[in-house]
Amino acid sequence: MLEDTSPPGNECPVARTLEVIGDRWSLMIIRDAFDDIRRFSEFQKSLGVAKNILASRLRALVEVGIFDVRPASDGSAYKEYVLTEKGREIFPVVVSMRQWGERFLFEPQETRSVLLDNRSGQPLMPIEVRSASGQKLGPADCHRVRRLDGES
Repeated sequence: MLEDTSPPGNECPVARTLEVIGDRWSLMIIRDAFDDIRRFSEFQKSLGVAKNILASRLRALVEVGIFDVRPASDGSAYKEYVLTEKGREIFPVVVSMRQWGERFLFEPQETRSVLLDNRSGQPLMPIEVRSASGQKLGPADCHRVRRLDGES
């Protein structure tokens, strides 16, 4: 499992999330899994990452329940890394990072990859944070509190 370097009793969900998926290779592996990459060799070819680093990250992602390891769907002797429900729930995080990068890290005429809706063929709407009543919220519209799970 990834080493937890956060202070004991860390109450911050962002810090805990970063401990699990916050390094470049883990997020790139998850991104590729959303593009239906499942085998070790396919991840290695797509990412160009050293095999020892890939093996370490995949092992950690399996240990925390983001991937399951299953026999290959084609019946071969290979194994496949398949996103669990927990792993699939990372999709909005990856899309949000992608959209931020598209907006701020590319020049207007620079080539980039674009995520399209399969049905319409159109780019996705920007992800927004909304209140329970549907109002768009910014950082100044929110605050943090400490609470136990299940408290309202």
